[in-house]
Amino acid sequence: MLTLDDFDFDLPSELIAQQPTGERTASRLLRVADGEFSDRRFNELPDLVAPGDLLVFNDTRVIKARLFGRKGSGGQIEVLIERIVDARHAVAQIRASKSPQPGSLILLENEISLVVGSRSGEQNEFFTLELAGDGDLWTLIEAHGRLPLPPYITHAASTEDEARYQTVFARHPGAVAAPTAGLHFDDPLLLQLGQRGIEIAWLTLHVGAGTFQPVRTHRVAEHRMHAERFEIPPATIAAIARTRARGGKVIAVGTTSLRSLEAAAQHGELHAGAAETDIFITPGYQFRVVDRLITNFHLPKSTLLMLVSAFAGLDTIRSAYRHAIAQRYRFFSYGDAMLLTRQ
Repeated sequence: MLTLDDFDFDLPSELIAQQPTGERTASRLLRVADGEFSDRRFNELPDLVAPGDLLVFNDTRVIKARLFGRKGSGGQIEVLIERIVDARHAVAQIRASKSPQPGSLILLENEISLVVGSRSGEQNEFFTLELAGDGDLWTLIEAHGRLPLPPYITHAASTEDEARYQTVFARHPGAVAAPTAGLHFDDPLLLQLGQRGIEIAWLTLHVGAGTFQPVRTHRVAEHRMHAERFEIPPATIAAIARTRARGGKVIAVGTTSLRSLEAAAQHGELHAGAAETDIFITPGYQFRVVDRLITNFHLPKSTLLMLVSAFAGLDTIRSAYRHAIAQRYRFFSYGDAMLLTRQ
């Protein structure tokens, strides 16, 4: 039985990337195939995929989901939006010395007044919030919120972060964390891929605040994922069918794209449409859609490390991470990337 210890590793803190590379495509790329490792640059990606292959991207857009404020009693709070439900309702995490009570008011950034509602989640970590004043949450949060950089990035979000912690193809607002594999792409690279006969398709998964939640159960099988909403358009289903017909490979750009595709095929045929998924992919999972995966390096004991271990093989990922640490790759959201082939 797999435990958290199976997904632990020692990472020197200086390998946690605190800033992005000067150019998006300047990051390193570790190619992992058949147990062999090849140290490449990300701008070499067009040479590492074949004409007729398909890249599937997540086009979600990160919202300014971190806000500071105070309770009606005056106590200071920090709020991280999990999702905006509609123009007047949201679900969020609230950090405070004492949790606010249902029915109480909170004021964020001296501008946004909200009524605290019920709690939910495995650890009751999420609060329902309702807008008390005029306006709509989408506009107010974009105007007054702050970019929610991950907790392992130690500086406050800057103007540069607002540009670089967002993919160049971000379209649909709703995520509280970037689909970081997509951060390595720029418009010239996307154009070059198209010119080489590599097809591109899109889906949307809004990454929730649950992505930062640790696995609290020692036995991996006992962990429950927080649900996230995704949508796959009919054009992407058609692109996958064309790719299969011509013998090409389906390449997920990021774990969010992979989770969406595999969730949509859990009950057989791959279907278009919107749904929620709490799919938890661990070693032993049988992949139905994705052949190759582009992904960053993930945190120890994380669900994403479990996912890539399921995809490429646990021993292969352990060896790849040892190689990456020895070769001083940069880790996590602003770090380098891997190109994995399904075992």
